Amino acid sequence: MVPEKIKFLKNFEQMSIGLRWRSKSLKMAEEIRASVAANSATNTKKQSLWPTVLRWIPTSTDHIIAAEKRLLSLVKTPYETEQVNIGSGPPGSKIRWFRSASNEPRFINTVNFNSKEGSPTLVMVHGYGASQGFFFRNFDALAQHFKVIAIDQIGWGGSSRPDFTCRSTEETEAWFIDSFEEWRKAKNLSNFILLGHSFGGYVAAKYALKYPEHIQQLILVGSAGLSSETEDMSERLTRFRATWKGAIANHLWESNFTPQKIIRGLGPFGPDLVRRYTSARFGAYSEGDILTEEESRLLTDYVYHTLAAKASGELCLKYIFSFGGFTRKPLLHRASEWKVPISFIYGFQDWMSYQGAQEARKQMKVPCEIIRVPRGGHFVFIDNPPAFHSAVLYACRKFISPDQDNISLPEGLESV
Repeated sequence: MVPEKIKFLKNFEQMSIGLRWRSKSLKMAEEIRASVAANSATNTKKQSLWPTVLRWIPTSTDHIIAAEKRLLSLVKTPYETEQVNIGSGPPGSKIRWFRSASNEPRFINTVNFNSKEGSPTLVMVHGYGASQGFFFRNFDALAQHFKVIAIDQIGWGGSSRPDFTCRSTEETEAWFIDSFEEWRKAKNLSNFILLGHSFGGYVAAKYALKYPEHIQQLILVGSAGLSSETEDMSERLTRFRATWKGAIANHLWESNFTPQKIIRGLGPFGPDLVRRYTSARFGAYSEGDILTEEESRLLTDYVYHTLAAKASGELCLKYIFSFGGFTRKPLLHRASEWKVPISFIYGFQDWMSYQGAQEARKQMKVPCEIIRVPRGGHFVFIDNPPAFHSAVLYACRKFISPDQDNISLPEGLESV
């Protein structure tokens, strides 16, 4: 069983524990939200006087943007934020964005960092359940060499959160790829380096397959979506689904039950759960440099607001992956179609296996390298920022160094 599948099944086993009280909390949350919505028309003035602490989910887009600003106060490089208008739908489409009949424009939350004139452009795309602020430890170092632009994908972070109405893998992929292309056109970008983490790597890779003419280099960090279900794993999964835990996990998956729903269902207790997670993952159980007290506090605040906000992009999960975390349309199957150079970056302890990248490389007709970073897990850019930066600079050496042929792999990194 490959590491990422083991991790997935363990997570679902843990999720099944305490399911009853979580379900009750979620049901209570829905009832309270419905009650608040029903009373808002006749009792708006009275409701507005409620103290924030009494509201079930104290968050909004304004809260997200404010939390983002507080987190980015840790970054020394000057930056500008903007809400890039991507319109109401693809040109010529019979439907508006996301099957909406509305002409309402949608926006991509974007952060632009100052850089030296002539620096190559690096666009950074976050993973599932995250947003651009997760790269807060990387902006200063990378902005010394690149014109860094980081975005919140549509449906996440401070970007627009339309109702998610996709009903197939094809529609879901288009949801992210087409919105990113509209963003690129609005920003008038071309010839840029595209970096994607985890699910963001999957989206970046699919985008590069469709629009290779805009990409100079593709960097996939702990990318999801490379491999599909194996015969051995299929047998193991069948046995697991036959258990009561497996039945519950399968039902939750088919119901599109996401971790964010738990955060919302816990209401005012949600922030404490997020604090426990960030303190553990980037503190006690960190593979590398643990967060400082201030970093942990600001990241926790930011993560809570991005997770508790309206469900949108998160609902892509079951259309991209089948139960068990297996990719429905693996990147491996299209490896021979890539037309841009690719660099894969993995932490030594990343539960995403680099072996999928090795298999894909065998079929590629473009330059491809796989770099492993010590003291780093799936969030290698948070765990070990200096080594991660070295890996990115090495991957992009032909764009930032006139003497690229004489540059050797930085000490500590491993090429596989």
